[in-house]
Amino acid sequence: MSDFSEQQKQLKIQKGIRQAEDDLVIWVQQALDNKQSYGDLEESQFRNLVRVSDTTDSAEVIKNFLRYQVGRDKKWGKGKGSLAEKIVEDIDKNIKKSAEIIAECCQADYKPIWLELIRRYLGYGARYLKYKRDGAA
Repeated sequence: MSDFSEQQKQLKIQKGIRQAEDDLVIWVQQALDNKQSYGDLEESQFRNLVRVSDTTDSAEVIKNFLRYQVGRDKKWGKGKGSLAEKIVEDIDKNIKKSAEIIAECCQADYKPIWLELIRRYLGYGARYLKYKRDGAA
């Protein structure tokens, strides 16, 4: 494949990712708006999750970290109705489906796209949590 066609493909992927951003923001805000699903979650704890997502190329590592947090304390919620499980569900369903659609359209591997979408979703979540805790009083 020529450099030019690879560049075109990457541009198309980036466009697909940008077009998915509205959905990512909506999904993470809906998860965080369900205040009964989690405890007194602090922005720094959510930022730790964002850091994990930035340092791995594995969606499974991100989900494992979330489940570890649930085991540590109640701030992420407990069990099936927890914020952590909602985020894992979004990663496995909504975000993965978006990544697969973008990848199919661009004839690319979905995993790097999936990871980029997860990272953005979590980043938007950290921003929204900051707003909910400090700005929406």
